Amino acid sequence: MANNHVTPAPVGGSLVNAITLTCGVLVALMVAILLVRFLFGLGAVTALNDGYPWGIWVVFDVVIGSAFACGGFSVAMLVYIFNKGEYHPLVRPALLASLFGYTLAGAGVIFDLGRWWNVWQMFNPWSFNPNSVMFEVAVCITLYIIVMWIEFSPVMLEQFGKVEAKRKVGKAMFFIIALGTVLPMMHQSSLGTLLVVLGVQIHPLWQTPIQPLLYLLTAITMGYAVVLFESCLTSTGYRRKLETTMLTPLAKIMLGFLAVYLVVRVGDLLMRGALPKAFVPSVEALCFWIEMLSFIAPLILIGAESNRRNPARLFLAGVLLMLGGAMLRLNGYLIGYETNVGDAGGFHYFPTLAEVLVTAGMFGLEVLGYIIITRRFPVLAREDAQAAH
Repeated sequence: MANNHVTPAPVGGSLVNAITLTCGVLVALMVAILLVRFLFGLGAVTALNDGYPWGIWVVFDVVIGSAFACGGFSVAMLVYIFNKGEYHPLVRPALLASLFGYTLAGAGVIFDLGRWWNVWQMFNPWSFNPNSVMFEVAVCITLYIIVMWIEFSPVMLEQFGKVEAKRKVGKAMFFIIALGTVLPMMHQSSLGTLLVVLGVQIHPLWQTPIQPLLYLLTAITMGYAVVLFESCLTSTGYRRKLETTMLTPLAKIMLGFLAVYLVVRVGDLLMRGALPKAFVPSVEALCFWIEMLSFIAPLILIGAESNRRNPARLFLAGVLLMLGGAMLRLNGYLIGYETNVGDAGGFHYFPTLAEVLVTAGMFGLEVLGYIIITRRFPVLAREDAQAAH
């Protein structure tokens, strides 16, 4: 089948509106709080303690944020690995969202480090700890951020008329894309491995040796969900025609990964005998059912092909899957994480307003960056050409 790739073009228009101004305010608040954090330490703005080595900056901005940023990886895997060229117009917008998501996730790690000035030691061969899961995650995410900037560089070079430079980058793109497929698989599964390492500190509903597989499957699924979410919002915000011809079959692929995940997840709970814990009245049980229902609902919502042509259903399914994936990670890393085991006790964590505002500022910065780049650089498919297809 011939794949007629639609030429991307800048959307154009003003950069000043209610959304960008709101994002600007959130970013300004974030910068002010981070200034206090870096001058006076974590204790000045966070509720972290010796029992909780991470808070929402790591859980939301890194663990959940990097999974949300898997859209570029998920779409690139379809287009370049499985040769589904019909999804090519989705690559650039998905890659842009991933680029911001992962870059800010890397920044989020630095915000959370007590001795942030030693972050360079991660690249010092004499400081390597190959037995550490966190070391592997840090290295993989760093390399993947570099890979994505290289992947996205043709967009910048194209806009500035650097034809020769774009051609040279294109020659190495096969290797870069291969790296961009392998690296997310490594660190997304390793984020699940980290919970396995924590042992009895993790609630039985989320403590399983197959957690790496669950994290990888949901990261891929969430990547497609974010593409649906982002496409619907872009269509509404920029008053563009929704790419239903691409999103309908993409949603079917997403549901396939989701079905595999649910079979593995429920099968694991039954085999380990952990499912009865979900029926014991507790915060953990409530959050578990929010997580599971968020995963199950899209199968009902867009299971039928006719429903997958409905933009509202596609959008809602995307939101629910994003919520399910976020809850899986929030449950494992915070809600189902119990430090009061054995002699240890008395540790509690609830994020401060400052922590929440920094996370909101990170989200605002990502939205602001996405709007600026799509309005000024060739990311989205040209509207008139798209209509012709």
